[in-house]
Amino acid sequence: MHSAVSDPRSVEVNLTAGSGMEILWKDGHGSHYSFPWLRDACPCALCDEERTNSGRKFGQPPQPPPGGLPMFRTPPRALEAKPVGRYAISFVWNDGHQHGIYSWEFLRKHCPCSQCANAAQSPAVHQSQESI
Repeated sequence: MHSAVSDPRSVEVNLTAGSGMEILWKDGHGSHYSFPWLRDACPCALCDEERTNSGRKFGQPPQPPPGGLPMFRTPPRALEAKPVGRYAISFVWNDGHQHGIYSWEFLRKHCPCSQCANAAQSPAVHQSQESI
């Protein structure tokens, strides 16, 4: 189900600075997605299966197995960003991964800002605000 709330007014991807992506939504809400968050939230089937099996949430980095030592991980960085029709964006990552299609609806639903995080913790309040 598509909602006009999940349509962006503007999208800015900061490849050179490496700071991530800024979206201003049509309803006036602004979202910032860091590249590490975006890479760890990749919605492709392979990443979704790994995330589900490990119990990670969208945007949460992988953890070493119990008793395992943390391995060095090069910070995720987008090398390229390209639109996917009028409904999404995709990235080519510095680790070679490029299968995720980040729909505007997915990005709005998983906005990492504190306002949206608080609303996700209390969905009844969030729903009542949407119907106003």
